[in-house]
Amino acid sequence: MRKVLLTVFCTVSFGMIQAQTVSAVTQADPTLSTTSFYDQIPIVSNLIHFAKQHLSARYRSGGTSPRNGFDCSGFTRFCFNRFGITLPHSSAAQGNVGVEVDKDAAQPGDLIFFKGHSAGGSRIGHVGLITEVIGNRIKFIHSAWNGGVRYDYLHASYYQHRFMGIRRVVNLLAEK
Repeated sequence: MRKVLLTVFCTVSFGMIQAQTVSAVTQADPTLSTTSFYDQIPIVSNLIHFAKQHLSARYRSGGTSPRNGFDCSGFTRFCFNRFGITLPHSSAAQGNVGVEVDKDAAQPGDLIFFKGHSAGGSRIGHVGLITEVIGNRIKFIHSAWNGGVRYDYLHASYYQHRFMGIRRVVNLLAEK
């Protein structure tokens, strides 16, 4: 019954959002809009709001809590766990969860992955949570060794050179 209600809710919401988006696009430049379908799904909005509440929490290798600090995968795991999704505590392992998404299709709530400290490496070593997509600019929140939980942008040189991919795990949230 819950899945049926969720399906109906998403279908109706999507229809209403499409109707609102069409009129907004004809009246304004769509690159200026920060509202997306995923912003309208309450659980995604709640997830991002919850993550933002932990801005400035300190970095700690292996950390999994606001009190003791977070590493990158500990932070994403902590946030998703709040909404009933258990992610592995490793950025590389989180890189196998959900569905791979092209950078052009990135949405708030998606996980974004990077190489570790070496841009020449070939393994995932860092993860963040996408909070905004405006045009081709992707903003994400993550726990970084040099600043704790903070925002960064994919277009920053450091992250562009280390970008590995994006995974959509929102479908796991919708299944709950």
